[in-house]
Amino acid sequence: MEIYKENQLKIYNSLTKSKELFKPVTEGRVGMYVCGPTVYSNVHLGNVRTFMSFDMVFRYLLHLGYKVRYVRNITDAGHLENDADEGEDRISKKARLEEIEPMEVVQRYTVDFHETLAEYNFLPPSIEPTATGHIVEQIEMIKEIMNKGLAYEVNGSVYFDVLAYNKAGNNYGILSGRKIEDAIHNTRTLDGQSDKKNPQDFALWKKADDRHIMRWPSPWSDGFPGWHLECSVMSTKYLGEQFDIHGGGMDLKFPHHECEIAQSHTCSGNAPVNYWMHANMLLLNGQKMAKSTGNYVLPKEIISGDNTVLSKAFAPSVVRFFNMQAHYRSILDFASDALEASEKGYYKLMEAVNSLENIAAAKTSTFDIASWRQQCYDAMNDDFNTPVLIAHLFEAVKLINQLKEQKASLNTGDLDLLKNTINAFVFDVLGLTNETKQDTSDKIDGVVELLIKLRKEARDNKDWALSDQIRDELLALGIQLKDGRDGTTFSIN
Repeated sequence: MEIYKENQLKIYNSLTKSKELFKPVTEGRVGMYVCGPTVYSNVHLGNVRTFMSFDMVFRYLLHLGYKVRYVRNITDAGHLENDADEGEDRISKKARLEEIEPMEVVQRYTVDFHETLAEYNFLPPSIEPTATGHIVEQIEMIKEIMNKGLAYEVNGSVYFDVLAYNKAGNNYGILSGRKIEDAIHNTRTLDGQSDKKNPQDFALWKKADDRHIMRWPSPWSDGFPGWHLECSVMSTKYLGEQFDIHGGGMDLKFPHHECEIAQSHTCSGNAPVNYWMHANMLLLNGQKMAKSTGNYVLPKEIISGDNTVLSKAFAPSVVRFFNMQAHYRSILDFASDALEASEKGYYKLMEAVNSLENIAAAKTSTFDIASWRQQCYDAMNDDFNTPVLIAHLFEAVKLINQLKEQKASLNTGDLDLLKNTINAFVFDVLGLTNETKQDTSDKIDGVVELLIKLRKEARDNKDWALSDQIRDELLALGIQLKDGRDGTTFSIN
């Protein structure tokens, strides 16, 4: 169903720094490219937030009825340790440290990436190309850039000539807003830095030194492609010289996306992307996540509870719901108390959705479902504003509770519209799964039942102090014990 014809979707374009009406290159079809992970370690939480944001975008575009080709790459070579095109390839470094083949590193962490995203209910992309699978195309793009006079070779390495690009009437800095004199990747003295005509220039091909394991033959040297090149090659190969949406984290805007524009524009003469989208960063307990400080948690550790950062384990859909409560362009602080609050909201939403099946239709409606439904679309059409959408979903939760108490009524048509709309936005668009408290708290229930048993033994032994201690400490954790004639029950507040 082509709902997009009824809806005016607006997207914040990082290129123009404004919200723009979305008009795809080809009516009814959307081409979207998102920069994927460099697979040299476990995918981190900040990356998952970015990919989750674009999974939501993908889902909403599909919901609107667009035929979407979503391309998300795997960087399995050519990503150096810093943006100065110097240092060691991160995958090769990991392989050297662990004394394994680079492709073992790639395989291990690609599998981890896919497993993690599956646990958080991601839709797979339409195409997931790899950098190593497109070496030939990258070499051909370098040749084309050199033929246009905007790249040069020095000692087996090839660099993009940023100053020449700008002198030809282009604008390196068009996305980030940086001026050419400020666009210096790194001013430190590094090996190979003197090979460049200007410090702004970036590598298209690097000659491999003796240490470098991953290398390919080229007209210039045995080496490997620059980091920025792969995305220009793969995005245009699968989506065309000009496509609709390019997404990634805010940290990729410069230099990565800036370099992509320069490379692609040089080859085609076109601005390669119509709408640039950037997801904002994720904090952990108010601070930047970093392994060096211990202020980090892996996505799988959130589910298992095997971490020292959060107070307990959280279901994947709770984490997803927490992420959706913030706009994708907003900084989000990942903290245990905030997750606990989201958990309560998530289960309240699931309880309401599940109870809809037991609500009977009335002859008349006391609530304007059509207007409420449009408000949900208005929120998502305003640059995918999931926090406002969720606020409208909780208006529906309030209505559902009123319907259960027979303080409101809906006729058959409105009740069906409510069911269809809330299910579409909760599950299809936000990507939540229908989990109940019981599904995620069996272990907690078992522990509480054991403590109830130990408390009973303490009371039978007239150890009132231990009995009271168990009751009071459980209460402090939000678990209330209730003694009755048939034994002790509990509730979690």
